[in-house]
Amino acid sequence: MTRRDAIKTAAGAASMIPAALAADAYKPSPANLKAREWFQEARFGLFIHWGVYSVLGKGEWVMNNDKMTIDQYSKLPPQFNPVKYDPAAWVALAKAAGQRYITITSKHHDGFAMWGTNQKQWNIVESTPYAKDVLKPLAEECRKQDIRLFFYHSHLDWTNADYFPRGRTGLASGRPESGDFNRYLDFMDAQLKELLTQYGDVAGIWFDGIWDKKGAEWRLRQTYDMIHSLQPHALVGNNHHLAPFDGEDFQMFEKDLPGGNTTGFSGESKIGHLPLETCETINVAWGYNSTDKRFKSTKNLIQYLVKAAGMDSNFLLNIGPKPDGTIQDEFVTRLSEIGTWLKVNGASIYGTHGGPITPRPWGVTTQAKGKVYVHVLDWPDAALAIPRMPVPVKKASLLASGKPVAIRDIDQGHLLSIPADGRDPNDTV
Repeated sequence: MTRRDAIKTAAGAASMIPAALAADAYKPSPANLKAREWFQEARFGLFIHWGVYSVLGKGEWVMNNDKMTIDQYSKLPPQFNPVKYDPAAWVALAKAAGQRYITITSKHHDGFAMWGTNQKQWNIVESTPYAKDVLKPLAEECRKQDIRLFFYHSHLDWTNADYFPRGRTGLASGRPESGDFNRYLDFMDAQLKELLTQYGDVAGIWFDGIWDKKGAEWRLRQTYDMIHSLQPHALVGNNHHLAPFDGEDFQMFEKDLPGGNTTGFSGESKIGHLPLETCETINVAWGYNSTDKRFKSTKNLIQYLVKAAGMDSNFLLNIGPKPDGTIQDEFVTRLSEIGTWLKVNGASIYGTHGGPITPRPWGVTTQAKGKVYVHVLDWPDAALAIPRMPVPVKKASLLASGKPVAIRDIDQGHLLSIPADGRDPNDTV
């Protein structure tokens, strides 16, 4: 069963909002509201899916997809030895790409912890020859290089016996058909408490996995309140493919722009009032897949970033490092090229909001500080007609060069004319 099949199947189950979420309404702290403002202005982040699954080079869902038992999967940690891991280089790569934050997998669906958790030996310190925490040095480098750090944390766990009743995935793991789900949630909260008390300021927690059994009582509000009590500024998001729940601080969309549902993941996910984020991969897989050569072009990725900003959303772009800790050249090249584009055009992305013209076949608009940025992704003709701006237009110019753009009023709008040599094949701003 692929992830898409699992989620489509889960979508057939009745959605329910846990009773705890119907309690007192969540009131974000001033620090949290300030963090939300920063998040909306950051616009671009780096997603990192990394774990023992990278050893097999078949993506992060290999345990489920290959129907591996826990005994079979337990042979991977002894082979995971990322001696070439360089957190300073990772953070520098994100910074050069123009990314303002990093979200890394602390625990994926296989339950394996990428730090030395005290809750279970199933972790990188106690179960691998590397025998070191990889999150701690990353957190330190993020502080040094002024990049904020989020932790991705899976609600779903294919190797924990107390994750019971079972969900719709990981059914070949060989776990006993018994367990205490509340004890599992206590375990999960204890791990989260470690991440929130031992790694300095954490920008937020990026949850995933409750689509595996949406009807369960996940105690979300209890977990969210614990996070906010430990770090009031920390932002909570949950990739549950539903409308936002009370206690969440941003809303995410997976492999779709906000409101889209090409994947089938977001059929029940209406756009709410929270800051938005969309996540996407450079190839197809999230975790390292040695045979996945379906790389998106730099142009495609820049245009996705631009479209996200035009819809008032952040873009979290994923890489899956190799088991030795290196990042494949195709990822490095594309991130570098996006960074080069942003050095020239970043003013039209960072600190902006979507609009005032809604997305069109030719592109999108962003706005900030009395300026409207018209992002032309596809020139249909020698000149481009755009709807009338809500305020009088004083002048227009190319952002990249500052050269004036010919603009004249027409019925119901304005007409822009730019010579072919002034156009950017990625996005003319």
